[in-house]
Amino acid sequence: MKKMRTISIVIVILVITVLSAVLQKLLMPKYMTQIVEGALIEEYYHEKIKDHDVIFIGDCEVYENFSPITLWEEYGITSFIRGGAQQLVWHSYYLLEDTLKYEKPDVVVFSVLAMMYNEPQREAYNRMNIDGMPLSLTKLKMAKASMMPEEDLITYVFPILRFHSRWSELTSEDFRYWFKRDQISHNGYLMRVDVKPVGRLPSPRLLDDYRFGDKAYEYLDKITELCKKNGIKLVLIKSPSLYPHWYEEWDQQMVDYAQKNGLLYINMLNDIDEIGLDFEKDTYDAGLHLNLSGAEKAAKYLGKILQTKFNLPDRRNDEKLSAIWQEKIDYYNKMEQEQYRELEEYGYLLKFNMRRNQENNINP
Repeated sequence: MKKMRTISIVIVILVITVLSAVLQKLLMPKYMTQIVEGALIEEYYHEKIKDHDVIFIGDCEVYENFSPITLWEEYGITSFIRGGAQQLVWHSYYLLEDTLKYEKPDVVVFSVLAMMYNEPQREAYNRMNIDGMPLSLTKLKMAKASMMPEEDLITYVFPILRFHSRWSELTSEDFRYWFKRDQISHNGYLMRVDVKPVGRLPSPRLLDDYRFGDKAYEYLDKITELCKKNGIKLVLIKSPSLYPHWYEEWDQQMVDYAQKNGLLYINMLNDIDEIGLDFEKDTYDAGLHLNLSGAEKAAKYLGKILQTKFNLPDRRNDEKLSAIWQEKIDYYNKMEQEQYRELEEYGYLLKFNMRRNQENNINP
């Protein structure tokens, strides 16, 4: 009798656990047709082979400005962008720590724009950088470092505790992508083919203090030490986005940091002509981010530096890798054609329609 009771209790616990997991999948945001940046972090874990020469970490200045497909086609460099919306320095550190559980790249490229932030910004951006990770001690440390005062750590262990109230907000998208989601990115790159030329940029505002904050430097030091410990070359990069403004005082701090730590720092704003960027054609949002043509130019320029500086091999002769990357190229080309068709038919891209307005009102 006692044995039967124990079995019954175990069965009940299993049923409750399974039901909770299923409901959690339904209630969590899907990021498939709106605010698609939220799908980026999880996609890394679906990679067939986690063996990349280069890992990018950072915010939209990497996941919208560099094409891993171009790095492969031009140089045979394998890469993945572990980028997320408003990814802060501590987000990047813990994502790198998590990535090193699966692989050890030759080079890590870090977007330095995140240094402008010294404190957590919004829960919504924390969610987009953290929820896609598998549960681990690294994920919990990342959440603890990132949380806003009103957040609870337990909700990153059991997201259903955060999203249970979404019942009234569920749409057909939630049911369509309940168990399986579309692939949004191309090794972490978020494609945009539309064009919005640079107009008049806002005047840079004067700052009370141009020094990056202690927390930002603390985690940049952690990234630097983690790379050194694992024999990885760290590259600091300022992408060629024209806004937000990159101050000379900020730039000098990165120059000094790179010299002090023996790192390569590339400010691509200084090389716009050499890259071949035309901000009448190579941006989709007036200079904040690059579109597809711009991201391919930026990747071609950066790839040459990385291959020359760090002697990265051309791996296109590897039959197994080439077959995998050909599938990636095919999907990349297919999405490019689909986006051009949408532009021609609707005048905008369906998955990104009014995206920037939505970003300003994100509620997880």
